Amino acid sequence: MGRVRVAGFSLSLDGFGAGPEQSLENPLGQRGPEMFTWFFGTKTFRAMTGRDGGSDGVDEAFAHRSMDGFGAFILGRNMFGPIRGDWPDDAWKGWWGDNPPYHAPTFILTHHPRAPIVMEGGTTFHFVTEGIEVALERARAAAGSADVKIGGGVATVRQYLQAGLVDEMHVALSPVLLGRGEALFAGLDLSALGYRVTESTPSELATHLVIKRE
Repeated sequence: MGRVRVAGFSLSLDGFGAGPEQSLENPLGQRGPEMFTWFFGTKTFRAMTGRDGGSDGVDEAFAHRSMDGFGAFILGRNMFGPIRGDWPDDAWKGWWGDNPPYHAPTFILTHHPRAPIVMEGGTTFHFVTEGIEVALERARAAAGSADVKIGGGVATVRQYLQAGLVDEMHVALSPVLLGRGEALFAGLDLSALGYRVTESTPSELATHLVIKRE
């Protein structure tokens, strides 16, 4: 069985993992993209968006790790789209178009059932209404010996951390002050939950921190 990982999770210096007022026009919230400057210029991100080129170095190494070795993904509903409440129809199929970057079974946490959606490139979106443990059980079964990625957003990562279900987490701490937004670690005693910092690597655009659960 593989590990359960959070990877490539960008965080502002004041602890926010998303800006305020998330919407269709601003899926990361107001000023949220500023936290991802380290990621947007890497070879990994440019390849994900169908472009050549991109940076090497520390940021690319962590960007590559953030998408490599996963056999399944778990996302909160906000990471799938801006729609709230019941699904009005089947038109919305995610932020990424016909070929999402996951290329593996991807489990969406929601309170509202919906049939699976088969996308191009190997991604199938499955909608899980029974909670985080059931979603992880299904993701582990789908992933086999590969890792499962908890892809966000903030509320989803917090739930898995609080439950002690995350084995490893990579945070890219960006030199940005958002002032408002969704706080990732507020109220969480990570030390008491058994997490320790095992790696700290700076680049020009972020400090990459890895924590693991003992």
